[in-house]
Amino acid sequence: MAVTAGGARLTPSGRVAADLTISEGGAEVRYTVYLRNKVVLQFISTDRGRAELAARLLRLAGVNAEVRMAGSGAWYVAAYTDELAAGRRELREAVAGIVREALARGWIGADKAGRWLRRLEKGCTVREGWPKYGVGLVDGALVVRYRSADAGNIEREVGRLKAIGLKEGVHFSAKLPEGGKRGYVSILKGGLAYAAWLSAHGSGEQRRLAAELVGYVLRRASEEGNEVYRKAFEVVEAAREVGSMRLTDVVKARAEVGGREHVVTVLGGRAEVGRSGSGRPILRIIITAEVDEVSSIYRIAFGRYGRRGTVVGYAVARADAPGGREADAERLAAIVKALTGREPKARRLKGGEIVVACYEGHLEGFTRYAELVGAIVRWFKEAF
Repeated sequence: MAVTAGGARLTPSGRVAADLTISEGGAEVRYTVYLRNKVVLQFISTDRGRAELAARLLRLAGVNAEVRMAGSGAWYVAAYTDELAAGRRELREAVAGIVREALARGWIGADKAGRWLRRLEKGCTVREGWPKYGVGLVDGALVVRYRSADAGNIEREVGRLKAIGLKEGVHFSAKLPEGGKRGYVSILKGGLAYAAWLSAHGSGEQRRLAAELVGYVLRRASEEGNEVYRKAFEVVEAAREVGSMRLTDVVKARAEVGGREHVVTVLGGRAEVGRSGSGRPILRIIITAEVDEVSSIYRIAFGRYGRRGTVVGYAVARADAPGGREADAERLAAIVKALTGREPKARRLKGGEIVVACYEGHLEGFTRYAELVGAIVRWFKEAF
């Protein structure tokens, strides 16, 4: 593949522009590079076949490019600074040459040119073979999403995530393009966490692929700023802790519930997958613990409830426990908080019964323990 750049020039509107040609195997396309707030490479034609060729050559040059409709019967292909910085060395050097010439002629400022040149000279901002996923925060939640108007690109990413071991509808969601709108692949928080767990506890090719995905997401997050990176790092680190502890490591842990501090020592425990009366998979977590010198066995049953299949775990406080239902519920809440870092909710039902409710965040905390994680993973596979 050959990449050549023509001399930089000023357009009648005062923009800096230059020609850039990519040729491969007898095919050749000339693009225009503009230096605006970003470096922009584009190709426009009323011939969709030429636009598709322009996109293919850019992809050969390492840039994730797609054909889009520009209106009035025209088609265009565009790539910007970060996409160009992810391209092959020949392309990056040609674009950098245009920037240097414009700087030398005084058409762009040194600060702007310096930022662009550092990106272009640094090279791949995305890993080889990966398109550019957007990584950011929406209302404080981490969002990892790839968009494309090409159904083949969406299907490729779905296949890639499935090869890692991620499950559609559980770990990621996807939608094919339709009605002129782009489709997407969105990696859910649980999907990133599961990939992080596989990168630490998986084996063979699956472990390698998972590590590549996690490393890529962390790199993209770091490019978006400290806050985004911290959020992604927290998800990854928490997942890597899965199975890293034993229940009996929790000795004389202090947990505050209802304004009172309790001392918790876990003596043991296990988890098992069973079936409800309707045949749905149920996860049972059984913990033997001592709370404030009162020893007992506590059972929490997790299932999926409601139209959305919300994960909820229920435990019923015992009336015959020392101190009655109120005390038993508070001791159970202290155990859950000591193990997961989250306090569950207690609900009083008609007839005086008290139910302690745990949610998906509590279940994530339970996955840190080697005695529980195997059954939790098995239940997720069966329940989703």
